[in-house]
Parts: sequence; C-alpha cells; structure tokens
Amino acid sequence: MNKLELKKVVAALVFLVTLACVGVGHAAPVIEKPDVALRKAFPDLPFESVEQTEIKGLYEVVSGSNIFYYFPEKDYLFVGEIYAPPGRNLTAEKKGEIAAKLMGNLPLDKAVKIGNGKTVIIEFTDPECPFCRKAYEFFKNRTNVTRYAFFSPFAHPAAITKVYYILNAEDKEKAYNDVFEGKSVVEPATGYSEAVKKLAQEHLNLARSAGVSGTPTFFISGKLVVGADFQQIEKLLKDAAKTSK
Repeated sequence: MNKLELKKVVAALVFLVTLACVGVGHAAPVIEKPDVALRKAFPDLPFESVEQTEIKGLYEVVSGSNIFYYFPEKDYLFVGEIYAPPGRNLTAEKKGEIAAKLMGNLPLDKAVKIGNGKTVIIEFTDPECPFCRKAYEFFKNRTNVTRYAFFSPFAHPAAITKVYYILNAEDKEKAYNDVFEGKSVVEPATGYSEAVKKLAQEHLNLARSAGVSGTPTFFISGKLVVGADFQQIEKLLKDAAKTSK
C-alpha cells in the first residue's frame, strides 16, 4: 500500500469513527424523509438522489459527479470515502458509475473536437488555468486520443474572451491550440455573436450539471479524473488501449 492509499484509508477510518461517535448521542428519531430533511438543512446543495448506505442511518447523496454522506439525525453532511473489504473503495466505484452515465449524455457536438484517436476523452478546461496548460502539453503530441473540450473558466472569468475566440473560429481545433500555445487573441471588429456567447454559457451549464467545480476535469473510458493527475490518466489510457485491441 503506497502513501496515498494509506492516507485514504486513514481518512476513511476517521470518517467512520466520527459516525460512530455521532451515533452514541440520544437524538430525537428522524420523522422526515432523508431527502426532505437534507433539502431543509442544506437548501443550496443541488442533488439528484439520496439513498441508504449499508451503514444504518447514513445516506449517500449524489450531486452531479460528487458523492456526499448525510446523517439526518444530526443534520451532518460528510465528505470522504468509504472502504469495504478487501480494500474496495465504494465511493470511487459510485463515482465511476456516475461518470460513465454523464459521459454518455453529454452533447459532444457542442464541444471542440481535438484529434482523431481511438480513445475518447471528455475534458472541462479553462484557457487561463495553469494546470490546464500542463494538460495541453501532456496531450498535444498524442495521436491515439480524441478529446472533446468544454470550457468552464470558473476561477478565471476573464478567460471568457478566449473561450469566445475558440468557439467563434471556423477551425476550432486550431483556435484551441493557438490559445493554449499562448498566441494572441484578436477579437472580431464586430464583436462576438449572441450565438457564440450562448454556446459558451451552455458549456458552463453543462459543467455545473456534471458536478464539475475545478479544472481540468476529465472523463476517460467512463472514469473521472479531477486535476492534472497524469499518472492516473496514463494508466487509464493504457487500459483503454488494451481494451480496444
């Protein structure tokens, strides 16, 4: 077991011990349905489902591509991972199911297509994000992937002009490459059309509905990768290559 896996196991144990401690109290019995109680306790949290876990009184909450755990007796919402013997990460397995479903429902015709390789990658990216630029460098010479890029510049609102530039271009792949190579962006004299601005907003809305909160985020063969985790991406690409043979 490597250090990262050990940290995850420790975090999971702390998480479960916390639940055990919470269960010791003598709270009033829960009368409301868990989804109703959750919506009252956390009105700003969007979620798709609330389901009972194998741990009594603990519910799994699906919010986009995120998983939370809700303990309605105390109105506690937990962020963490649950493990089961012999080392199965139940949270990661659920996230994988969600990622596969989301990937199948995304309108790829609205994305910017980059490359023509066998392995399909869906990415949510930001032209001003330094980690997204590192991801660009990681992928730019690979001919075995096809990437569908959606733009979600949550942390860099000023990047929207570069997003407009890419979505407005006749050759969007070239415009994407130019922007991530750091070439200057020249806005059209007449400005950008409402159609381009609407498409950019659709990209943002799709990111939110998919639970994307940071960039870069990738969906590779139904697996979710958050951040520039090139070790994990490389593994998924190798697995995908074996499957396609």
